[in-house]
Amino acid sequence: MTIFNFSAGPAVLPKAVLQQAQAELLDWHRTGMSVMEMSHRGKEFMSIAAQAEADLRELMGIPSNYKVLFLQGGATQQFSMVPLNLLRGKASADYLNTGIWSEKAITEAQKFCRVNVVATGAANGFSDVPKMATWQCDKNAAYLHITPNETIGGVEFDSLPACGDVPLVADLSSTILSRKIDVAKFGLIYAGAQKNIGPAGLTIVIVREDLIGHAPVGTPTMLDYQTHADNDSMYNTPPTYGMYIAGLVFTWLKQNGGIAAMEQTNIAKANLLYAAIDNSADFYRCPVAKNYRSRMNVPFKTRDASTDAEFVKQADARGLLQLKGHKLAGGMRASIYNAMPIEGVQALVNFMQEFAAAN
Repeated sequence: MTIFNFSAGPAVLPKAVLQQAQAELLDWHRTGMSVMEMSHRGKEFMSIAAQAEADLRELMGIPSNYKVLFLQGGATQQFSMVPLNLLRGKASADYLNTGIWSEKAITEAQKFCRVNVVATGAANGFSDVPKMATWQCDKNAAYLHITPNETIGGVEFDSLPACGDVPLVADLSSTILSRKIDVAKFGLIYAGAQKNIGPAGLTIVIVREDLIGHAPVGTPTMLDYQTHADNDSMYNTPPTYGMYIAGLVFTWLKQNGGIAAMEQTNIAKANLLYAAIDNSADFYRCPVAKNYRSRMNVPFKTRDASTDAEFVKQADARGLLQLKGHKLAGGMRASIYNAMPIEGVQALVNFMQEFAAAN
């Protein structure tokens, strides 16, 4: 039986990457060492880290005036690091609330500054993104924080805001490398690796150089971006194996047409799955407004919770794994990141049609 893993994260990795990691597990490039055993300051691992950064810069077109940091702590730690580093003496920051992860970022930022919630999708059950014309932005804000894809709610931006001179900060954990973006439009991007990059434990931060070096006196050393920028992400032992796997994923992306090709595949996968939901004679429903449906995380439900539970049970028996929705959302959620082949989505659609016919 072929297994397809629809987990929201830690998530499916490309089979070719796992096979290469398996082949190199005990002996990386005839060094006699596993990557897990290498000194992070040795020439072997330094070459791995340098290549990973170079490939990421190439894939995303990262300008030379941006630092790429390989950190730990997950995207959740960035909820604190962003205000600590980017307030730069200002009293407030703007945040857009589009769902659960936005709310977590807002709650943490409130420990460091006044948070101006420019708009919220709460009134619509976080089923869409508030129209930009309704946002109450502050031109004096230190930055504007957005979550372009809400992993739990399945809400994704259809376009990016223009916020003048206010730096744009984005949590791209579940969409990084899945579509083309202009990095120069952002002041800072952060992403947990465990969706489109590699294993849990690695976090990537891409930050414009002029925004670092302004952390207030008393900021813990490890929470200061300048610390990591000055030491090429090697101030302490970084998540070395996670960086190695990320590097393999970057190579895999380059070998398969880069982000532009991946985006077209992701569009095809999402269209296939949403069509199955919309064409099911109301047996399935997606709670997200069509213009804001995520390409990466597809939430859906049947007519009642008991049928949802049976769907997950039968899907699991068919090798369609990790489809149970988040505990705060219920129903089902299919995460179809870069490494999910279109064959996996087709297998899910086939099962959905059979299940609907039988129920």
